Amino acid sequence: MKTLLWGVLPYLAVVLLVAGTVWRFRYDKFGWTTRSSQVYESKLLNVASPVFHYGILFVLVGHLVGLFVPERWTDDIGLDEHTYHLISLYGGTAAGALAVLGILLLLYRRRTNAPVFRATTANDKVMYLVLLAAIVLGMWAKLANSTVSEGYDYRRTIAPWVRSLFTLQPDIDRMTGVPLTYQIHAVVGLLLLALIPFTRLIHMFSAPVQYLFRPYVVYRSREEGQLGARAERRGWEKSKL
Repeated sequence: MKTLLWGVLPYLAVVLLVAGTVWRFRYDKFGWTTRSSQVYESKLLNVASPVFHYGILFVLVGHLVGLFVPERWTDDIGLDEHTYHLISLYGGTAAGALAVLGILLLLYRRRTNAPVFRATTANDKVMYLVLLAAIVLGMWAKLANSTVSEGYDYRRTIAPWVRSLFTLQPDIDRMTGVPLTYQIHAVVGLLLLALIPFTRLIHMFSAPVQYLFRPYVVYRSREEGQLGARAERRGWEKSKL
């Protein structure tokens, strides 16, 4: 079971992520979208969507730092374990709470707005359930194994295991003794990773980065004193019969 969970499941999730993304790109380009329901309701969406996206962005950044930045690197810049623990505890909890609040607002909107609810598919329900579970379980794992003074140091167990996966030599022994709450969170996180290509979460790979580099849109005002339609130009006058 240990080999299956920590030596096989991660690669299976990555294979589904990559293969599913390629399949969606080749055969379902028109479905590669958030399937926005803004046309049905926008007031609550304009609040819930930024709350969720900022929250999940902070959660993602926290995971990237915690899992891929070795402890010795933070020690070298003078960030001791206790300070890092406090940042992870309070910052991670705040980010998770923000993401959960955003999801709950989005769910409330979908359930109370009839057109939005009718546009909600079974796929959407599964996606929301797994996404919410992954975030809540992560917060539960952190809070259940932490106090203000100290907490479980996952940077010596879970983080090295994650990094070992990239060398194709998974160090599954690192997961021995890891608190059950963290193990459950890791399994649900891998399940979420595998589901991404088959849900509306696929849009995360289509961030409009090109907007940062596109030419400026030039706006020109009407000529002073001109009213109505633009004056006709030479060569485009109506012919006189």
